[in-house]
Amino acid sequence: MAQPGPPSPLLSSPLLPSPPHPALVTRESESPTRHVPGFYKSSPGNLRCSKCPPHSYTHLEGSVHCACEKNYFRSELDPASMACTRPPSAPGNVISVINETSVILDWSWPADLGGRKDVTFNVVCKRCWAGQRQCEPCRGAVRFLPRPTGLSNTTVTVTDLLAHTNYTFEIEAQNGVSALAPAHRQFAAVSITTNQAAPSPVAVIRKDRTSRNSISLSWLEPERPNGIILDYEVKFYEKQEQETSYTILRAKGTNVTLNGLKPDTVYLLQIRARTAAGYGASSRKFEFETSPDSFSISSENSQVVLIAISSAVAIILLAVVVYLLLGRFCGYSKSKHPDEKRLPFGNGHLRLPGIRTYVDPHTYEDPSQAVHEFAKELEASCIAIDKVVGAGRI
Repeated sequence: MAQPGPPSPLLSSPLLPSPPHPALVTRESESPTRHVPGFYKSSPGNLRCSKCPPHSYTHLEGSVHCACEKNYFRSELDPASMACTRPPSAPGNVISVINETSVILDWSWPADLGGRKDVTFNVVCKRCWAGQRQCEPCRGAVRFLPRPTGLSNTTVTVTDLLAHTNYTFEIEAQNGVSALAPAHRQFAAVSITTNQAAPSPVAVIRKDRTSRNSISLSWLEPERPNGIILDYEVKFYEKQEQETSYTILRAKGTNVTLNGLKPDTVYLLQIRARTAAGYGASSRKFEFETSPDSFSISSENSQVVLIAISSAVAIILLAVVVYLLLGRFCGYSKSKHPDEKRLPFGNGHLRLPGIRTYVDPHTYEDPSQAVHEFAKELEASCIAIDKVVGAGRI
C-alpha cells in the first residue's frame, strides 16, 4: 500500500491562511497610498485598501472614495463604505374604498426598495373635472388620517371630500436618496368619484313648550343638507338611565312633540337627518326638563303674555293718576266765576261742605264782597247793603 505523499503546494491546510493572490501580494507590498482601480481607502494610515461598495466604482489609483454608478446615489449621511442606492419603484395594487365623501386608500410595498430600508409614502390629492384632463391640487377642508406625507404604513383615509366630484390620488414611494433624483418620481395613481354625502349634524334645537308630560321642540335644518332631507330621527331618554332605554321618533318636519313623559324629569335628546344617501351624524346631546306641575306656557307666547300684563298694569296706574288729578282739580274748582279764589283756605277760614261760616264784613274793604262770600248762590248785582249791624268795639 502506497504511503500518502506530502501535501501538494496547491492545497492549503484548513488551519493555515490561504496564500494571497500573487497580484495582491505585489500591490499590498507597495506604498499604502497607492491603490489600484476598484479599491479605495477613506482615511490615511497603514490600513489596507477596501473594495468599492456595490454600485460604485473608481478608475483612479489612490482614491479616497468610490463614485456611484448611473441612477444610483449616496446621501450626505451615508458613509463611504455604504453601497450606492436608488429611489424605490412605485407602489403596487392600489385599492380604493369609497364611503360617500371619504375614501380609504390601500397599496402594497414597491417591488424594488432601491437597496434601502428607509422607505416612506406620500399621498397627493388632485381634484379633476369630468371630460377634461385638467386637475388642480385639493383645497379646503380635505383631511388625511393619519397624515398625507411620511407614511410608514400602506394605508390612509381621506375625508371631507366634495360630493359627486372626481379626484385623483398619487401614492409616491420615497427613500433617503429620492430627493437626489427628482426626475425619477415613482408613484401609482388611482381616480375615484365620490357619492352623495349624508347631511351634516343638526346644530340648534329649541324648546317651544313644556308641560308635566310633554315637550314641544323645533330645530333648524343642517348647515349642509347635501340633498333633500326625507325625515328626521329623534332619539330621547331619561338622563339618569344613561341611554340604557331610549325612544325613537320620526319627524317629517323640523318640529316634534314628545308625549308620555314623566313630570319634573330631565331628558337627553339627539336628532339626525336622513337623505337618499342615508342618515347623517347625530347632533350633540341636548338637555330638557318637564314641568313639575300642570302649568305650561308656550315660549312663543310668553312675550305676548308679558306685554299684556305690563299693559294692564300701566292702564291701571294711569287710571289712578287721572282719578287723583281730576279729584284734586274738582276740589279746587267750586265756582265758574273767574274772580273766585280757588284755594281751599280763604281769609283764614276753612270752607267745609254743608256748613255756612260766619263772615266778618269788617275784614273786607267792600261789604258786598263779604256778603257774596257768605251767600254765593246770589248774584252780586242783586245784593244791596242797607245797614251794617254790630259795628264798634266789644
